[in-house]
Amino acid sequence: MIGNDVIDLKLASVESDWRRKGFLAKLFSSQEIEIILSSETPDVAVWKLWSQKEAAYKIFNRKTGIRTFNPLYFKTSDSGNVTFGAEMVYCQSMISSDHIHTIACQNQTHFQSIIAVDYSRITKSDGLPFMERDGLIYPATISHHGNFVKCLALVGNGFNIDLSVEKPVHRALFPNFN
Repeated sequence: MIGNDVIDLKLASVESDWRRKGFLAKLFSSQEIEIILSSETPDVAVWKLWSQKEAAYKIFNRKTGIRTFNPLYFKTSDSGNVTFGAEMVYCQSMISSDHIHTIACQNQTHFQSIIAVDYSRITKSDGLPFMERDGLIYPATISHHGNFVKCLALVGNGFNIDLSVEKPVHRALFPNFN
């Protein structure tokens, strides 16, 4: 499984005043708030943690079919890992002067199997992004914010998906899955 999130830092600074009263408490645990407030660059820290939660949510959504996002359910750590329930995903965040891009995977070895793909190569099935390559279907992830778009796919042996099997299994496990 794979997820990603990109944050346009210039747009985020205009759209969201994370310093206003109550903002952080709605989105972050007390430990996460401490990480943000003790950071040398709190503006970057808040969006880095947010992007990690968003990237992890995309894995959660793909696994469960649940499309409700509760940021407090996703717990980030100093190491960049995110937990939700009994699950943990690994995150890598790339920070530049104008954006933050976070990639999340269920297994650390999966990072080496991620490729960037053009948006035009992504298709959706039941609202989930996929990419076709060499006749096989692979999980993909899309993120866009402001001036940035990031599309990735998890490719290689064992990552391809048989949608004729996956859809009925999801529907059996999650009756509200569309």
